[in-house]
Amino acid sequence: MSGFIECIGVGKTFEGKGGEGKTGRVEALRGINMRCAEGEFVCLLGRSGCGKSTLLQMIAGLERPTAGQIVVAGRELDGPSPSTSIVFQDHGLFPWMTVRAYVEFNLKARGVARVARRTRAEETLTMTSLSEFAGRYPHELSGGMRQRVGIARALTTRPQALLMDEPFGALDAQTRGHLQSELLSIWAVQRTTVLFVTHSIDEAMFLADRILVFTPRPGRLAADVTVALPRPRSPGTPAFAAVADGLRAALGSEGVAA
Repeated sequence: MSGFIECIGVGKTFEGKGGEGKTGRVEALRGINMRCAEGEFVCLLGRSGCGKSTLLQMIAGLERPTAGQIVVAGRELDGPSPSTSIVFQDHGLFPWMTVRAYVEFNLKARGVARVARRTRAEETLTMTSLSEFAGRYPHELSGGMRQRVGIARALTTRPQALLMDEPFGALDAQTRGHLQSELLSIWAVQRTTVLFVTHSIDEAMFLADRILVFTPRPGRLAADVTVALPRPRSPGTPAFAAVADGLRAALGSEGVAA
């Protein structure tokens, strides 16, 4: 499999001040080797603190590895790549901006002309079912709607890879399920490469072509599981349950969400 995103021996160690003369050195990730093909939907699954969000931020170019290299679209990263866009759990909307202005924000920062960015923003608002809310401000939106705006902002630059750091983790189950289905619908049309961080086995199973399972810190790859189940997927089926049981065994049941 050719890799649109490749991690080669990637490690990350944070240096800090500790108490009682300790260095505070924390090894977050060790020896990560992975490939993600163009158009593939891959979930990074593991317990909180296993380094999966750190890896995503390094792939976004927001952090630098302390070992190994990361290659995106054939080039080794030395900073943020125009080929990727990231969505965080905290949507980080600007309270003084309307939905339309925020969705246009990345394009404006990249110097895209006003007419062109307005056209592209309107296309993305339509794709994410936000057109009727374009003139609203963040305080006028629900949590799920605000997260949808964050996704729309990320998509306006037409990234080749969408990096998502537990974007639905703070939402109620019904809203989360609705947005998961919407994300799959967008992905089915766009075929953007997606790297999606989660600690939920069911979420990873519902969304992913492949699931990369991480060990507790220092995070290492414990398993690479292909989910060969047709979509849409239901947790109630024996096939779904069998794959989920395998993931649960790879993770260990303690501290892992269903």
